[in-house]
Amino acid sequence: MEIVKINRLSKIYNGKVNYRALTDIDLTIKQGEFVGIMGPSGSGKTTLLNLISTIDQPTSGEIFINGKNPNGLKKNDLAKFRRQEFGLVFQDFNLLDTLTIGENIILPLTLDRRSNKEMDEKLATIAEKLGITHILNKRTYEVSGGQKQRAAFARATIHSPSLLLADEPTGNLDSKSSRSVMEMMETINQTDHTTMLLVTHDPLAASYCHRIVFIKDGQLYNEIYRGENRQAFFQEIIDTLSFLGGNAHELSSISVE
Repeated sequence: MEIVKINRLSKIYNGKVNYRALTDIDLTIKQGEFVGIMGPSGSGKTTLLNLISTIDQPTSGEIFINGKNPNGLKKNDLAKFRRQEFGLVFQDFNLLDTLTIGENIILPLTLDRRSNKEMDEKLATIAEKLGITHILNKRTYEVSGGQKQRAAFARATIHSPSLLLADEPTGNLDSKSSRSVMEMMETINQTDHTTMLLVTHDPLAASYCHRIVFIKDGQLYNEIYRGENRQAFFQEIIDTLSFLGGNAHELSSISVE
């Protein structure tokens, strides 16, 4: 089953000089896939994520999420569609400092006016699964970056979205926390069959994906698939990035294990 179907997607930003961010992108993501998007800075990765998540609108082309084209929806319907279909995770966590970790996590259910009983049950289940039960009553400034990102993932998945979209989720984390968060993403994908789309510049994070789509200058450049050997996949990611330009060669000695 196709969760995301993108046909000839383009995005032009109008200004004194028009800027073409994406050109004729075709992409399909199936149920349960864990797909990474990589490319140099300014290649169009985040633009693509913003178009899929309906934060931005395409200039031309179509995006279907579960067979529906959200860009034709009215404002209130679009907000509801976004809330129900997507889970969003960002580099800077986007947690509210005025709420406890637990209150942050149940926010999507609060907005949908779910019962307190249902919210308590789902919160307990997901907190245990992600190993954050002990921090639910703490404030955001009382927990580590890795714990904040786990809370952000809990909030993004508590309502069982069709698609989890993560934009550089390990960007503000140290290497140990990054591995921990990526292992958690892999577990969520495997156990709940949650479809995931990860934008990252980090080859180690990308090596947890099933396949990587590379973008260069707003166009699809290449696509590689993970086999049985994650170290080999990691190396292939680095090799592809070095063709795209950048400092990927400095990372080639790192082990993924």
